[in-house]
Amino acid sequence: MATENKNLSVYDKATIPNAKNFRFGIVVSEWNEEITEGLFQGAFDAILDCGGVKENIVRWNVPGSFELIYGCKKMQQSYDMLDAVIAIGSVIQGETKHFDFVCDGVTQGIKDLNVQNDIPVIFCVLTDNTMQQSIDRSGGKHGNKGTEAAIAAIKMAQLRKDARF
Repeated sequence: MATENKNLSVYDKATIPNAKNFRFGIVVSEWNEEITEGLFQGAFDAILDCGGVKENIVRWNVPGSFELIYGCKKMQQSYDMLDAVIAIGSVIQGETKHFDFVCDGVTQGIKDLNVQNDIPVIFCVLTDNTMQQSIDRSGGKHGNKGTEAAIAAIKMAQLRKDARF
């Protein structure tokens, strides 16, 4: 397990750009809400901790993880001034292949948004075998993947700003 001995919430603030002047979009899946709300809170808190401003964070909800792609695409199109978007979801293995199709579709869809558009989309979709694994990664014993996604969003927002000609 990649997170076996790693706390996802640990970061060195001295190495993170100040987020004061960045605007972030966060698209949150309502499916497995206990998990996605924890991930959202981790992302939200980390952005604020790194200097972000509450008014510069836009949140949209979508029904499930598969709908994150459309939600992120529409957010990219609707908010020209966004510097990064975070896609937050949780897919937990069940008894059918549905898990595989959803995970693959969401991964490929978010990858496509990054290739096709100028606003980076950060993948914060847990794809766990059990509910306990998701709990452990959304504010539990392994920290919070939402925090990690926010740090990635801040860094990518800075990269986007620096790479403009």
